[in-house]
Amino acid sequence: MLTTRKKQNVIKETRRHEKDTGSPEVQISILSKRIDELSKHLKSNSKDKHSRRGLLGLVEKRRAHLKYLKKKDSKRYNAIVKKVGLKK
Repeated sequence: MLTTRKKQNVIKETRRHEKDTGSPEVQISILSKRIDELSKHLKSNSKDKHSRRGLLGLVEKRRAHLKYLKKKDSKRYNAIVKKVGLKK
């Protein structure tokens, strides 16, 4: 589970300005952190089908945000992909 403190740390790392909480970069990094934590949970609880479905939804949301950012600004897209550690 992504606690408030962890979420704030993720936001601080990727925000574009002081009050930024909704930019695509921030949303992608939060989704990536949630995906990482949920995939760790699923490694030890392989029969948890409800969480697996939630994970697939999160991956799809992240993919949509990445697609949007790539279309709008490829430099920002490349920067966030490198920062989060995703494959292109």
